[in-house]
Amino acid sequence: MDVVSTERGGAQAPVLQGLWEYVRAGQEEILLSPYLPASYAFLTHVLLCAPFLALDALGAVSQRVRSWRIAPGSVPPPSLRQWADCFWRVLHRYLSTVLPATALFQTLRSPALPELAPSCWQLFVEVFACVLLFDALFFIWHFSVHRVPWLFCNIHQLHHRHRVPFALAAQDASSAELLSLLLLALSSAWAVGCHPLSEALFHLVNSWLAVEDHCGYDLPWALHRLLPCLGGASHHQAHHSVYSGNYAPYFTHWDHLFGTYRASALYSRKE
Repeated sequence: MDVVSTERGGAQAPVLQGLWEYVRAGQEEILLSPYLPASYAFLTHVLLCAPFLALDALGAVSQRVRSWRIAPGSVPPPSLRQWADCFWRVLHRYLSTVLPATALFQTLRSPALPELAPSCWQLFVEVFACVLLFDALFFIWHFSVHRVPWLFCNIHQLHHRHRVPFALAAQDASSAELLSLLLLALSSAWAVGCHPLSEALFHLVNSWLAVEDHCGYDLPWALHRLLPCLGGASHHQAHHSVYSGNYAPYFTHWDHLFGTYRASALYSRKE
């Protein structure tokens, strides 16, 4: 057993070690590519949005699906045209700004590939620490762009075109906003000192939470129903509806501490 591995989180998990060796085998050039973070962020976002595109389509024929929509109920699900327009806007901003800028950041960061996978405990701790750190950094960033008019008009206002957002619109924002948030995520992983597997899982969790927050559905199995410390889609819907409060992306403790919490009951679906 490796001494460093033991110090950082206990014994190696055979499954994780096997997975890491499989990923590393012949894929080192891809894993070290400076273009990987932006490509991974875009592709995971699109794939995680796919189930909600299906829900929007089912909503046309299923009353049960429509009942999960967040109020106001008079707002219909986004059309396929809205999804397509949003997709091309996000893709264009990634290709024109986010991809080259994050490639430069990754080149300066110079990531390395360790031989050993993390232990299960190390994986959990690193991902959880990244989510907490990103949540705090996002709160500061989000609070700032709402309180400084120039920042709101030039960086964040574009994201608020959606009074009732949908899943893909989680990244329907200005190039500056997309870039700054991806850099916050990358910096969070760098500050925690994540193993590449932990970092990949963190970015996946981060993308899923963002998609779920913007999906427009208060689903019975949503994470905030299992973990009350999370705000959930109705919590973020309140932010999009009133343009203030609920600045933290996922948890609610920062908004409670700074008095910016807004009740989301008025924006939840009716049971």
